[in-house]
Amino acid sequence: MILVTGATGKVGGQTASQLLDAGLPVRALTRDPTSAALPKGAEVVRGDLADPATLDDALDGVESVFLVWPTLSADHAAPSTIEKIAKHARHVVYLSARGVPDLAPGTPEPDPNSILGSHALIERLIERSGPEWTFLRPGGFAANTLMWASQIRDTGTVRWVHGGATRALIHERDIAAAGVSVLTGTGHAGARYVLSGPETLTQIEQVTAIGEAVGRAVRWEELPPEEALRELVGQGWPPAAAKGLIDGHARMAMFPESVTSTVEELTGRPGTPFRQWAADHADAFR
Repeated sequence: MILVTGATGKVGGQTASQLLDAGLPVRALTRDPTSAALPKGAEVVRGDLADPATLDDALDGVESVFLVWPTLSADHAAPSTIEKIAKHARHVVYLSARGVPDLAPGTPEPDPNSILGSHALIERLIERSGPEWTFLRPGGFAANTLMWASQIRDTGTVRWVHGGATRALIHERDIAAAGVSVLTGTGHAGARYVLSGPETLTQIEQVTAIGEAVGRAVRWEELPPEEALRELVGQGWPPAAAKGLIDGHARMAMFPESVTSTVEELTGRPGTPFRQWAADHADAFR
């Protein structure tokens, strides 16, 4: 039995679907089974990673866990939750993030209130918990460009920050395929896999590719960093996480993300270009 958390999300849902397609038993953890849209064939179990006392049924008889963590919002419960998972699972595959520093003497820890700090916390807890582990560290998710969908639908213009930030965005299907390969294969214990898409594009080029997919011109309008920060905080982002995101894009305007071959090495097929992701999700922008 493989437990998939975050199974109502894009990566978790893809992972559950691909495991089921491979004929493997999948249990999906969700806080509300009555409203969860989950792949047919998955065993659905109620539970909340932020409340370890709710996880007993989900973990009963589990061999492996594909762990998508509710970044920052459940960090207060992380020590107890990871300890409980470790009592049941033989192997934990954690969806982490590119840029988390490896644990080494003198390595500075990221701000615990930042996205990378949250991922670092979970990695450290898993490393010390006992079971075998594998960390998937993708860079930018192609699906994060869905944050522009309402702007594109309403105005045909994306107002955002650091248009020159250059990323190798990855399709959620490829992240899931790498996870399935790790869950079903051998030799992955203790590995930290950095995942990327097969090409780099600036944010302006990403917007152009979305426009091509939907069949209309989409324009970029540069937003000052301080205005972008106010918008994110107004949407409920913790200030440290919002500033970290904007500062990260500033760095990627100067130092673009690199492309890795890890997806192809793990899955046997090349990663999916962003233009294909945009075509797959074009309806969201129309």
